[in-house]
Amino acid sequence: MEQLPVIMLRGLLIGVLISAPMGPIGVLVIQRTLNKGRWPAFFTGLGASLSDLIYCLLTGLGLSFVTDFIENNQKTLQVVGSVMLLAYAIYLFLHNPSRQLKPPMIQANTYWRDFATGFIFTFANPLILFFIIGLFARFSFLAPEFMAYHYVAGYLSICAGALLWWFTVTFFVDKVRGHFNVRSMWIINRVIASILIVMALVGGVSAVFDIF
Repeated sequence: MEQLPVIMLRGLLIGVLISAPMGPIGVLVIQRTLNKGRWPAFFTGLGASLSDLIYCLLTGLGLSFVTDFIENNQKTLQVVGSVMLLAYAIYLFLHNPSRQLKPPMIQANTYWRDFATGFIFTFANPLILFFIIGLFARFSFLAPEFMAYHYVAGYLSICAGALLWWFTVTFFVDKVRGHFNVRSMWIINRVIASILIVMALVGGVSAVFDIF
C-alpha cells in the first residue's frame, strides 16, 4: 500500500508528459480555445486523452497482437492520420472564424464532435505508443510486484494528469481570448492551419518514403 502514492505520482507525470508535446492536437486545442471558447477545446483534449489512455492500456496489458499490428502498420496508419489532418487543416484555412463566435448555447451540441476529432487525430498517430513505452520504462510504471489496485490507481492518475494539462492550457489561452477580434481570429486560423498543413505533409511524406 505504501507504493500507491508513488505510483499515482508517476501516473500523473506520465499523463502530463504524454499530453504536453505541442503536436497537431496541441495546436488544435489552442485554435479551438481562441475561436470557440474553452470548453469545446477542453473536450478536444478529452478525446485525445481517451486515445492516449487506450494506448497506455495496450502497453500495460501487453496485448502483443495489437501492438504488433500497430508496429507493422505504423507507416500506413501515419499516412491515414496525415491525410485526415491535412483535410481538416485545409478546411480550417478556408473557414470563416466569425461563424464560430457564437453564444455557448449554440456551440453546446458540437462538444461530441470536438471530442471525436481530438480522439481520431490522436489515435491515428500510433507513434505515441512507443513514446508511452519509453515513459513506462523511465518511471518503472510496470512491475511484477504491483497488484491490480496499483494499476487501477496508476491509470486513473494518467487520466488525471492529461486532464489537468488540458484544463490548464485551455484556462490560460481562454484568458487572452478576449483580446482578439474577428480579423485576429482569421489570421490565427490561417497561421495555425498552415502549421497543421506542414505537420501533415511532413508526416505523410516521410511515412510514404518509408513504405516504398
